[in-house]
Amino acid sequence: MIRVVSTFCIGLMGFTCIANYHVSEQTRIARQELTRTEKEIKAETRDISVLELQWQKVANPEVIQKLAEAQLGMQNAPSVQLASVHDLPRRGDMLNNEDVHSANAEVEATPTPVVKAAMRSGM
Repeated sequence: MIRVVSTFCIGLMGFTCIANYHVSEQTRIARQELTRTEKEIKAETRDISVLELQWQKVANPEVIQKLAEAQLGMQNAPSVQLASVHDLPRRGDMLNNEDVHSANAEVEATPTPVVKAAMRSGM
């Protein structure tokens, strides 16, 4: 009877050692994957910050204005067309070119302040 109990205890001890080794090996592998993932996150964060700086440079209103003037021939003088609702013909009326008048007005462009907003999540 003592031999059976001793054999059972030795077998249980061996099984426990194997299970403990298995758990420690899984922990080691998980730690390596965590370290690799943290390095990838740091690299991606660095890339995102570089891209944000490049976007701020490219999306600058002055840069866009210069490109619009240089490549598209656009000027910073918007015009507004004004017309009165009373000048529009009523439904069923005969349309004469003399009855409809349009008004044009040149408006100086006032620079609007650019509000930069950034939304960050997770940190």
